[in-house]
Amino acid sequence: MRRFSELSQNGLMPLKFTTSYLEDALSLFRMYQRLSEKAMAQATDEQLLIQIDPEANSIALIVKHLAGNLRSRWTDFLTTDGDKPGRDRDGEFLNPPETREELMKMWNEGWDCLYFSCGQLTEADLARTITIRGEAHSVMQAIARAVGHCAYHCGQIVLLAKHFQSARWESISVPKGKSKEFAARVQTGEASQR
Repeated sequence: MRRFSELSQNGLMPLKFTTSYLEDALSLFRMYQRLSEKAMAQATDEQLLIQIDPEANSIALIVKHLAGNLRSRWTDFLTTDGDKPGRDRDGEFLNPPETREELMKMWNEGWDCLYFSCGQLTEADLARTITIRGEAHSVMQAIARAVGHCAYHCGQIVLLAKHFQSARWESISVPKGKSKEFAARVQTGEASQR
């Protein structure tokens, strides 16, 4: 078994080793965004709006909610509460955008807020205090909370899109029955787990 330093020097590491919390968090956000977008690309326009039962949210409503959350949390991140007065969280689960274009515009605007604010942060900011609904969080806690929230809803998007496509689904991660092949590709640096 080769040592980490040997793998890194030979360029076989699929991911850059980092001790930067911000850099790692941003890579996770990008991964969840990318997986969701690949899943939504496989869903038809009609499928984006389907609620599988009266209590379930459609992909479009999940996107609307996540976009609203991202805009609220990440606009003026260090200086204002993460739950902005103009945000209508309950309204995020009603009246989804009617077109894919409107949906993706909303989606991208939310992610843009996150990437802009995170791009302004330094490692020194991680210990600063911000509030969400008046509750104090360190910046590091707020980022961890956001990663979890994004992962949760992005997983829902992927699950719904996969459900709708059924046998037509094209894997966006490790295809069924291909774990060993994928692991071998990761080991040689041909693939990444992110």
